[in-house]
Amino acid sequence: MKFILTKELGRLAKWLRILGFDAQYFSEEKISSLIILALRDNRIILTRNHRMPEARGNRVLYIKSEHIKEQLAQVLKELGLKPDRRLMFSRCTLCNVRLADTQKEDVKCRVPEYVFNTQDDFLVCPVCRRVYWQGTHWGNVVKVLKEIT
Repeated sequence: MKFILTKELGRLAKWLRILGFDAQYFSEEKISSLIILALRDNRIILTRNHRMPEARGNRVLYIKSEHIKEQLAQVLKELGLKPDRRLMFSRCTLCNVRLADTQKEDVKCRVPEYVFNTQDDFLVCPVCRRVYWQGTHWGNVVKVLKEIT
């Protein structure tokens, strides 16, 4: 399932990416461009903008809350989504592209020494080159999911 989120839902886009969903963030003002992208890429529009027109062929979910946990809970519930732990942290939280495995030695100079010494598996974004590893944030995400589901 693929999403496109309007500019007021940047944190939700990041959380959906963390869960492994393809979540494009649309920060432009031009709603017609957003609708065209959603149609072209078969994306569900997530927005808090109640003036968003429901264009023929587009699916729009209006996010009710301003709070990220409630937003995430709404998306998961209303779309019947069950997060798959195997897909968590498989996308770059900044670029939305799939992360690639990398060799530990290749990130030695790019991560803190403690992280390098305590972790064996690393992922890298092929676009922005950001490095990811399984840190304490994984447990935090699992905790939030338990709270909202």
